Amino acid sequence: MFGLRFIKTEPTQYVIQYQNGKPVREGAGLAFWYFAPSTSLVVVPTASVNDPFIFPEVTADFQEVTVQGQITYRIAEPRRTAALLNFTLDRKAGYVSEDPQNLSPRLIDQVQVAMRAEVQGLSLKEVLASGEALVARVAHQLKSHPTVEALGLEILGLSLLAVKPKPETAKALEAQAREALLRQADEAIYARRNAAIEQERTIKENEIATEIALENKRRQVREAQVEAERAVKERQLQIRRDEMAGNIGLEEQNRELVALAGTNSRAEADAKAYALTAMMKSFVDADPRILQALASVGMEPGQLMALAFRDLADNATKIGQLNVSPDLLREMMQPQRINGHASL
Repeated sequence: MFGLRFIKTEPTQYVIQYQNGKPVREGAGLAFWYFAPSTSLVVVPTASVNDPFIFPEVTADFQEVTVQGQITYRIAEPRRTAALLNFTLDRKAGYVSEDPQNLSPRLIDQVQVAMRAEVQGLSLKEVLASGEALVARVAHQLKSHPTVEALGLEILGLSLLAVKPKPETAKALEAQAREALLRQADEAIYARRNAAIEQERTIKENEIATEIALENKRRQVREAQVEAERAVKERQLQIRRDEMAGNIGLEEQNRELVALAGTNSRAEADAKAYALTAMMKSFVDADPRILQALASVGMEPGQLMALAFRDLADNATKIGQLNVSPDLLREMMQPQRINGHASL
C-alpha cells in the first residue's frame, strides 16, 4: 500500500538500507518499515556455511590424486562483502544478482589453488600420510589470503575427508604396503626366532657355566677326599711306624732278655756242673753198690723190678733157669697207682 513495506531479518542476517544511494540503517536482525520506490535493501547472511569440495591434483611424482573435503566459513565483515558483491534484494525478497551463489565457488577456487601448491610439492606417499599437516598449511594460507580478507570472510575450519589415488595406483600401493607388512611380519618372526635362539644360547651358556661350577665343586670334593685319604694314610703309616718302633723296642728288650736268660742259664748250668763235679768227686771212692742202693731210694716198684731184671740179665750166665709165672707178669704189666695216678 502506497509503496510501504515491512521487512524482518534473522539475527544471522546483516541488513543495510540505502536511500538515494546512502546507507540510512544497518544492523543484524532488524525489523522496520521502508518505502520501496526509494529504498534498496542489502541483506548479507552472516551464518556459517559448510561447502564440500572435490578436485583432482597431481603430486610431485606425477601421480594423480583426488582431494575431497569441506570448508567452513562465515562473512565476518558484511559491509566489506556488500561493497564487493551484490546482495541487494528484489521486490520478491530474492537477490537481484548471482553474486551470493558465486561466493562459495570463489572461496573453493582459492582452496584448490592453495591445495594444489601444497600437493605439487609432495610425493604421493607424503600426500597420503600428511593429512593434518596439509590441512593446517592450507588453512593458514587461506586465512591470510588477500582475496579472503577483501571479501570479509573468516575461515572457521578446513578438513580433508579423503585423499584417493587412482585405482591402479591404490592397488600398487596396497600391494607395496602389503609386501612391506609381510616383510615386517617376517622380520618380526626372524627377530622372535633370533631372540629364541639367543635365549637358548644364554640358557645353554648358563647350563655349561653351572656344569663347570659343579665340576669345580666335584674336583674340590675329590681333592678334599684325596687330602683326607692321604692324611688318613699318613696317620696309619705313622701308627705303623710307631708300632714298628714299639716292636723294635720289644725285640731289643727280648734280645736283651734272651741274652740275659742265656747268661743266667749258663751260670746255672755252670753251677749245676760245678755241683755235679763236686758230687762226682765225692763218689769216686764210694762202693758202686752203695751208690746203686742210694739211687734206688724212692724208686717206684716197677723201676725196682726193672733194676732187678737188669741185675738178672747181668748175671744170666750164672742163672741156670728162671721161671716167671703169668701172674707175676700180669702184676708187672698192670699199671701201678701211686697217689691216685697210674704208672707202669
